[in-house]
Amino acid sequence: MDKKILVIDDEKNMRKLLKLELGDQGYEVISAENASDGLQILKHTIVDLVVLDIKMPGMDGIEALEKIVSIHRELPVVIHSAYSHYKENYLTWSAVAYVVKSWDFSELTQTIAKILNKTKS
Repeated sequence: MDKKILVIDDEKNMRKLLKLELGDQGYEVISAENASDGLQILKHTIVDLVVLDIKMPGMDGIEALEKIVSIHRELPVVIHSAYSHYKENYLTWSAVAYVVKSWDFSELTQTIAKILNKTKS
């Protein structure tokens, strides 16, 4: 069974690129354009990992991370943000990894592979 990843990012092109890139890696990808939609998906869908942007309209990724961790303690969340300074914010430390956005997705895909290979199928 393929591992399922939820991508929460307000940038449409980023969601499309991640869906293609992660799909090519063999993952099933679901996406949400904002944190509220992502949280709704998590209420009804079991996923193996969440890729979460921080700067989004409405609820930001930090608030969404708090909610995800409080409900799904074992669900790994990878923050994927263009802003590296949030890495120092203790509110992001409950994520299992923090990857700065780049058009080279190798760091993100390698991080995801390491995390998911440690979890059971």
